[in-house]
Amino acid sequence: MKKGKIISRQLITSISDQLKKYPIIALTGPRQSGKTTLLRDLLPSYQYISLENPDQRSFANEDAVGFLEKYNSKIIFDEVQKAPNLFSYMQTLVDESGEMGQFVLSGSQNFHLLEKITQSLAGRVSIFKLFPFDFEELRRARLLPDHWHLTLIKGFYPAIYDRHLDPTRYYSNYLQTYVNRDVTELVNIHDHRRFDNFIRLCAGRAGQLLNIGNIANECGISQPTAKSWLSILESSYIIFLLPPYFENFNKRIVKTPKLYFYDVGLLSFLLGLRQTEDMDNNQMGVLFENLIVSEIQKRNHHQYTLNDYWFWRDSNGNEIDLITKIGNKYSLTEIKSTQTILPKLFKSLDYFDNLTDIKKINKNLIYGGVENQQRTKYKIIGWNMLESKTQ
Repeated sequence: MKKGKIISRQLITSISDQLKKYPIIALTGPRQSGKTTLLRDLLPSYQYISLENPDQRSFANEDAVGFLEKYNSKIIFDEVQKAPNLFSYMQTLVDESGEMGQFVLSGSQNFHLLEKITQSLAGRVSIFKLFPFDFEELRRARLLPDHWHLTLIKGFYPAIYDRHLDPTRYYSNYLQTYVNRDVTELVNIHDHRRFDNFIRLCAGRAGQLLNIGNIANECGISQPTAKSWLSILESSYIIFLLPPYFENFNKRIVKTPKLYFYDVGLLSFLLGLRQTEDMDNNQMGVLFENLIVSEIQKRNHHQYTLNDYWFWRDSNGNEIDLITKIGNKYSLTEIKSTQTILPKLFKSLDYFDNLTDIKKINKNLIYGGVENQQRTKYKIIGWNMLESKTQ
């Protein structure tokens, strides 16, 4: 296989379109999600400049004017958050030139990159997020496994597929590199072992309601520190928080977010799972839920639909795994790892439907099988047959 050519990314279509409409394109996402490969393949006529390079970074930070005189059009700036002085000068350049697609910015630290964009480039930039592969990208390349169990250990990072890497070694190296590089750049953490323990504690709570106090106590850190570290994991695209839906409901509705990992392979590694035989039924259920919720989040960005998603739960334990709203139509989704479709799987969907006065509701069940069914009141979707328009 030729490196970097194995799988076409869905986001290419949207980026190509926005290059004609905005002077600046920004692409962010986790390290090793394929940002550089995508941009260099999509834009072969653009000059590529990495601000990881110490000489280029020093030039950009010490003499932004001179740097942008040399690199002033059809340029890809990679890890651009490392040269914050460039942003205000780029604003002036694009305003004067009126050129679309003048600069393409890439970075793996969401917080720093988006902070600078908000401050200096608002209205001039179209922002995209690239995550590890989604199901559709693997399916097109004929690499999506027949059974979802096979995705749990391998995960979805491009290098594992491109270079046939052992997932355990890959995630071990990824975690060490992440802790030693990105975290120390974002916040001053001296105790890497404790931070590593913090990440693993988060993994043990994937798919659960976030309890900062509990995690802080178990890790032996303060709640403010735990909140700061959690924010770092979000900013580096390791985890995301799914907010609760509580509009038009009473106080008995849960208003705490749920925690998920963007990549189920990294999650499995953090849980100490090296093969599917290591997993019990409860872990399988949690991992399947994380797999599907993260898949929908990835597609939301890769297909540039940018929908909002929530979950819903009341104090009695009634729950809907995913809710989204498009116009005045609601879509409810239950996620179950079983391959057997039983009436009890629709209980929460019907409970929510009967509880509200919402008129337009689509009720979906995503399950561990591979057969789609359209029933009178429900749409049943196989795990590998997801379509963004149904979500």
